[in-house]
Amino acid sequence: MFKTNYLCLIQLKHYYDTYYTQYLNSIKEGKMTYLIQKTDNMPIYIKESSSEAQKFITNKKHNNFSNNIYKSYNKFQYFQKRIIDFFIGSSLFVLATPIIAYTIFRIKKESPGPILFKQSRIGINGKPFICYKFRSMHVNSKFNPYTQENDSRIFPFGNTMRQMRIDELPQLLNIFKGEMHLVGPRAEWDILVKDYEEIIPNYQKRHLVAPGITGLAQVCYPYGRNVEDAKKKLYYDMTYIRSWSLLSEIKVIWKTIEVVLGKKGV
Repeated sequence: MFKTNYLCLIQLKHYYDTYYTQYLNSIKEGKMTYLIQKTDNMPIYIKESSSEAQKFITNKKHNNFSNNIYKSYNKFQYFQKRIIDFFIGSSLFVLATPIIAYTIFRIKKESPGPILFKQSRIGINGKPFICYKFRSMHVNSKFNPYTQENDSRIFPFGNTMRQMRIDELPQLLNIFKGEMHLVGPRAEWDILVKDYEEIIPNYQKRHLVAPGITGLAQVCYPYGRNVEDAKKKLYYDMTYIRSWSLLSEIKVIWKTIEVVLGKKGV
């Protein structure tokens, strides 16, 4: 069971006020609250530790998840996101230049082979594109679509890159090309998307917007390891899309900084 932290609860409170509470186990400080989403029984685990959480849990504005209207950003929202993409993306690229150089050196030293890992991912409106990342696994590793804990395919510095999100830096190229945003749903592998769309209701709705290097799901939930994880992360993606605002964008970026500095990746 993965437990989100209290900051993620506050973010969800800001983004989305349409949770359906099926039952609540003993509201006591430090205990876990178990919420079930109304239409597809998607479990959300939230650590509640204050009266503010109690107000959130007992919110009476319950709407049907599947009936909500989801749409892409309007022109002004898209303009705001692209300003953020280019300003922060350019600044990050300049500041991270020494890290990029050191990363290239470590990859060559620990695992000879290509520096970049290129993979077909699904973008806006279901259109595939080539996503760039620093390679964190040995060349010709055994195929497995999911990364596991203590995965032997990942070389030592590869783990460090994943924990600190350094492996995502080459995706700045995708941002500059207009294929991704800084913030948005995770760019998922096309092979997995095909399966998810067949078994997860409403999964295709996350492709109404371009994917992002970071996002609400990425900072509030670890790397997905199975279909159940994909279901839970979809809820965060839909929350982000439905309730996008400039403030929500800034909050996700700030949370990303905390995750990176705290090395809370998986």
